[in-house]
Amino acid sequence: MTPSLRTERLLLEPYAPEDEDGFVALFQDTRVSRWMGDGPDTEAADRAMFGRIFTKVYAQDLFDVWAVRLDGRLIGHAEIKRTDAVAGHEIIYALTPAAWGSGLGTELARALVSYGFGTLGLTEVHATVAAPNEASLALLSRIGFEHVRDIQEEDGSTTRVLTRTGA
Repeated sequence: MTPSLRTERLLLEPYAPEDEDGFVALFQDTRVSRWMGDGPDTEAADRAMFGRIFTKVYAQDLFDVWAVRLDGRLIGHAEIKRTDAVAGHEIIYALTPAAWGSGLGTELARALVSYGFGTLGLTEVHATVAAPNEASLALLSRIGFEHVRDIQEEDGSTTRVLTRTGA
């Protein structure tokens, strides 16, 4: 069961059904979704993905997925899950553009790393970031992630694999 986590300003908690519209709005914002997975998707696909959080991820306790809230408002999405791309656990996070540049991304990423090392007992935490996503690459570098390799994607783009070891 995904636990709730608190940082100085953020509350990370399991999604509630009433979060669907906010979740879809986050993923429909191309400034956000261009960096997520294969990029922007249809609204129907994002609604289906939200449904799978309940019917699959939470129902089968597959991995931890959080709604990220600031002052009670949904402002982001976060996950930590095992992935074959890095042969370990990867952190995934997204914030609404209104929250960019305020240090909340750093606060969120630190919370995910801390959860990985502390609660999950990991010795390494990974992140995969599109090479042009300089803001996320800089954020992760600031909190101790190091670039370990690149993945050449089928579409010709490059994904950077970053790793942080130790607590």
